[in-house]
Amino acid sequence: MALIKKPVTGMKDIMPDEMQIRDYVMQVIKETYRTFGFTPIETPCMENIANLSSKQGGENEKLIFKVLKRGEKLNLETARTEADLVDNGLRYDLTVPLCRYYANHANDLPNPFKALQMGNVWRADRPQRGRYRQFMQCDIDIIGEPSNLAEIELILATTTTLGKLGFKNFEIRINERRILKAMAAYSGFAEEDFDTVFIILDKMDKIGLEGVAEELKKAGFADASVEKYLALFDGVAKAEDGIAYLAGELAEFLDEEVVKSMQEIAASVTSTKTADFELVFDPTLVRGMSYYTGTIFEIAIPEFGGSCGGGGRYDKMVGNFTGKDVPACGFSIGFERIIMLLMESGFQVPEQRKKIAYLIEKGYPGEKLASVIAQAQEARKEGQQVLVVRMNKNKKFQKEQLKKEGYEDFVEFFNRD
Repeated sequence: MALIKKPVTGMKDIMPDEMQIRDYVMQVIKETYRTFGFTPIETPCMENIANLSSKQGGENEKLIFKVLKRGEKLNLETARTEADLVDNGLRYDLTVPLCRYYANHANDLPNPFKALQMGNVWRADRPQRGRYRQFMQCDIDIIGEPSNLAEIELILATTTTLGKLGFKNFEIRINERRILKAMAAYSGFAEEDFDTVFIILDKMDKIGLEGVAEELKKAGFADASVEKYLALFDGVAKAEDGIAYLAGELAEFLDEEVVKSMQEIAASVTSTKTADFELVFDPTLVRGMSYYTGTIFEIAIPEFGGSCGGGGRYDKMVGNFTGKDVPACGFSIGFERIIMLLMESGFQVPEQRKKIAYLIEKGYPGEKLASVIAQAQEARKEGQQVLVVRMNKNKKFQKEQLKKEGYEDFVEFFNRD
């Protein structure tokens, strides 16, 4: 039986033209984030299943690719539960591994610690445009900084990077989990129902305000609470300053420091940004991860129509490993969606090196071949990118293909030379 040529569903082969863009984008990301003081790290692709299933990853915990025990540890005949079969899983994001990494190495790391991670993650999701089962994530996190300086730096670093990649007129939507809770409490929802309310609210962009109202009522919530809740969103939409409006309406339920911090973030980012974007307060922004404790944010690029990255503050997560809470905040760029948008727009990587192809005719004398390679080596020392290949019978087509790869000049070597 012939082997299967196609990749596994939800995963893809990456062609040279896309790989060139990916390499360039990764380079821009790393160089930009380093200027903000972020340090590259790396964590394993697999984590202990207990870490991945700790009820911190929201819906993603249902999408884990689980790894069977191996060798003598795996006994299919006596296995009764999943714990008897599984001990590890492929990571579904980079945040859980980062928290374990920090807990394991905290004594050897600076405080605060500014981490940069780029790596593949895996989710057993339903593939669709811009969504895969294996995909690259690009995270920056600041661990050990309790103030909103962390949020400001994360937003500026991320938006500066997007600006360098040519993105304009995008939005960074920002909200606060404590504002979400204050709005729910003010409206009369019980605290134990907050998560249900937020799950429904998170559908706002798909079903609209009326759809949210209908689903809340179907879930059994009182009409008075639903109407009071939705009136807050209407008030924010009409207000010149949505944060100030909610500060007045939610005075009994919302700490003044939360409002002050949000206003400071907005003022600092707006006055110092270098990219062309708008910071927008969005009280409907929820972010699905249950580990968020404070500020949350999301990237909205018009060309995609959905989220192209996001993050927030998760001050309780490191404590799950150490028993002591450590302030933490992170921002993740939707790398695959950024690449997709760049390719759809016809993005061309700025060439920094001249690309030359040496075409050697078949049968070219072996004793002369070394001199050709020596020429190529000298050109490479000067910073040129030199491809040394045998000349195809259809030389015209070969050159056309090489031109598509960015080769500008050709040097031909014939037997008669």
